[in-house]
Amino acid sequence: MADEALKENLMGALENVIDPELGIDIVNLGLVYDVDIEDEDEGLCVVTMTLTAMGCPLSAHIEADVKRALSDIPEVKDTRVDIVWNPPWSKDNMSRYAKIALGIPD
Repeated sequence: MADEALKENLMGALENVIDPELGIDIVNLGLVYDVDIEDEDEGLCVVTMTLTAMGCPLSAHIEADVKRALSDIPEVKDTRVDIVWNPPWSKDNMSRYAKIALGIPD
């Protein structure tokens, strides 16, 4: 289990992953539910996240970007991305920044 400083570092790296359709990072969109180092000896980072819609044609692209963003962190040797649909994503998951950027009222 990652400590808080490492978790912040992991989330910071994920802020570099931009949803190609919306142009906002996946963290501010509220797509990332959890990120943790599951096995510190193996350096396995597990990202639990969702997508804005089932059947998203860009899911493989986003998953590859997640793995690439986390690969620069020394503690991460491998990354597994778990896409979940529960709880379902909604615009309420978005940060204030993302809502303003997309013109969605708070």
